[in-house]
Amino acid sequence: MSANKKTVTINSRKLDGTIHRSWQCEMVEENKNYYVFVGEFQKEVSHSHLGVIRPKTVSFEYYWKNQWYNVFRFHEPDGDFRNFYCNINMPPRLKDGILDYIDLDIDVLVWKDFSYQMLDLEEFAENAKRYNYSTKLKQKVSETLSELVTLIENKNFPFNI
Repeated sequence: MSANKKTVTINSRKLDGTIHRSWQCEMVEENKNYYVFVGEFQKEVSHSHLGVIRPKTVSFEYYWKNQWYNVFRFHEPDGDFRNFYCNINMPPRLKDGILDYIDLDIDVLVWKDFSYQMLDLEEFAENAKRYNYSTKLKQKVSETLSELVTLIENKNFPFNI
């Protein structure tokens, strides 16, 4: 990672605060609405829906300060666009070089042709029971999912590639 960019640790957490996943990225932009980070896969990852993600695959990560989702834009090592991967989550908090967010399980996978699929709906249902998600929280997740699908279908930022 280059010396002139700020390295940030990103923690994806469950509702009880436990870290589900953690990684490092470089912050490349911050404005009043969102943060943008860039990371690179160091090793091959096999994902049940994404297939094999090769080393040196680049991830551009968008986290909105007041929205309940984030969007990752993956590019192959040769620079070709691969896909988007979106998470439904509580708005993130950035403090002391650490960005934390609560992952609310549901993901949306968007392919090159802009076809998309919703993932982990059953995990959301399980965790809604496990963590006793409130009716208000479940309603917010549903509204956010609709909002995210509208962004995808209209190819609004950051889907405007």
